[in-house]
Amino acid sequence: MLLDHINGPQDLKALSVSQLNELAGDIRQFLIEKLSVTGGHLAPNLGVVELTLAMHYLFNSPEDKFIYDVGHQSYVHKILTGRKDQFDTLRKYKGLCGFIKRAESEHDVWEAGHSSTSLSAAMGMALARDLKGEDNRVVAVIGDGALTGGMALEALNHIGHEKKKMIVILNDNEMSIAPNVGALHHYLGKIRTDRHYQKAKDELQQLLNKIPAIGGKLAKTAERFKDSLKYLLVSGILFEQFGLTYLGPVDGHDMDQMLDILRQADNIQGPVLVHVLTVKGKGYSPAEADSFKWHGITPYKIESGQVVKAVGPPVYTDVFSDMIIELAEKDERIVAVTPAMPGGSGLLRFADRFPTRMIDVGIAEQHAATMCAALAMEGLKPVYAVYSTFLQRAYDQVVHDICRQNLNVIFAIDRAGFVGPDGETHHGVYDIAFLRHVPNLVMMMPKDENELRRMLVTAVGYNDGPIAVRYPRINGVGVPLDPNPQPLEIGQWETVREGDSGVIVALGPMIPVAEEASELLKREGLNIQVVNARFIKPLDEQMLLSLAAEGKQMIVLEEGSEMGGLGSSILEFYSLNGKYGLPIRIIGVPDRFIEHGSIMEQRLEVGLTAERVATEFKEMMPRRIKRVTGKQ
Repeated sequence: MLLDHINGPQDLKALSVSQLNELAGDIRQFLIEKLSVTGGHLAPNLGVVELTLAMHYLFNSPEDKFIYDVGHQSYVHKILTGRKDQFDTLRKYKGLCGFIKRAESEHDVWEAGHSSTSLSAAMGMALARDLKGEDNRVVAVIGDGALTGGMALEALNHIGHEKKKMIVILNDNEMSIAPNVGALHHYLGKIRTDRHYQKAKDELQQLLNKIPAIGGKLAKTAERFKDSLKYLLVSGILFEQFGLTYLGPVDGHDMDQMLDILRQADNIQGPVLVHVLTVKGKGYSPAEADSFKWHGITPYKIESGQVVKAVGPPVYTDVFSDMIIELAEKDERIVAVTPAMPGGSGLLRFADRFPTRMIDVGIAEQHAATMCAALAMEGLKPVYAVYSTFLQRAYDQVVHDICRQNLNVIFAIDRAGFVGPDGETHHGVYDIAFLRHVPNLVMMMPKDENELRRMLVTAVGYNDGPIAVRYPRINGVGVPLDPNPQPLEIGQWETVREGDSGVIVALGPMIPVAEEASELLKREGLNIQVVNARFIKPLDEQMLLSLAAEGKQMIVLEEGSEMGGLGSSILEFYSLNGKYGLPIRIIGVPDRFIEHGSIMEQRLEVGLTAERVATEFKEMMPRRIKRVTGKQ
């Protein structure tokens, strides 16, 4: 394979165009084989092979800055920059990251696991380059899905104003993760299909170039005529109105065309947008046929495309999916809202059943939140289904538009806690800290899948303001499901294991860990109570005061940030109620970012284990342990 001889971008420079095409085939085969074992973002990377080769062939990374939006499409870049031998470790603990990672390579200059950031980063790098008197290129690669994000449009506005030299490559595959929605998507479709505009524009430019000198009034007339032609043939000319020179559309899988258009772009002084048409999943028929399914994929069989599925209880997302349909059958007020994640959030079947009550706003978390506020204001019951990590992007709207106005919005917060191989940009470990202090909001987390069903019933029946249900990216524990789940009393916790020697207050998936720790301590002669703190806000104040009166040592166990989390709220409550000096320890996610790996490896790294809890308890009460066990 030609790929065997490529160890860095410099190895591309001596290749012919035909060899680049051969290399593209090698890279596709490499990706298909490696990801069949590790899983990962297959379809988006198969779609950018020629594009990435052309960039590295013509330009000089890392002197020239390549900025990838999100990073779903960065595997080819990693292969070409000396990391192909590490692909067996992709998304594994201590292995190759599935996104751009600055610590991995000097060629990775910008990190992002959330979309729509690349243009702002490119603007900053172009400004810094000019302020320092340097002359490197700045190249941003953004997908048509990410371009729907408001932040990208803000950046376009500034780029057009500043007129700094940079290349924006619009990788247009008509998809983000799910099929794109919105007016901008339809606008791009109009450009894709309108070949007359580019032909007429080129012919007019050739004509004008043949005239030796066009001065004064005639030059202005010619420019106005060109502008009129734009409006005549392609409605809007959005990008040129933003101040960028528009080139394209071009076939992103034709190497000659890609090299030619990037050379043209490099010769333009000022910002230029290169519109590249690609096929998501290119070169692997299962991925081409269903690029949504193959955007991010678990291990699979290459020949059949059959995904290797784990056997076990349903994942929490599927439990949410089933229950929200069941509730919507009975309550016509329920409307589901997602920011471009109908599949990941479990809403595809809801969309099939209630097409007019399912709203996908595209990559627009802020808009989704404020829109939900208005839906609630008009008497509907919006269910905002969103990953914890993406809800961060709508924080102001949650505070200002939903909670401040005390509106009946239901937050279905998926991927709460560790998320495994997607790593630090996707962990849902901060939502408790950034939500629990906001007035009017009720916040819950279930210990099992049946309790999730009860919480959703509770949320739909709650009419006193916003309410949030957070749940993890794991399978349930396999408990039976009540056919007619009943609502919970707001703010009431549950004792799942009695004990008089101490108490573990645990949250969600930490309940089984707490029970295991209690069992370990029982061998030491200690009977430890385990409490399911299913309401993060409001706290069960009556139970907390009762525990304080009993003087029990307490450990708060949560798969969320130790700073500002459930444990912090308990300490605050005791402080405000004069209960100083109580023996309490918090075990959660420490004040650092946790990288990719399996969820169990991530829990082990931070000490969210039964063994750690048992050890902490023994440190809190060493004298009592010696007396009970007879050890000296």
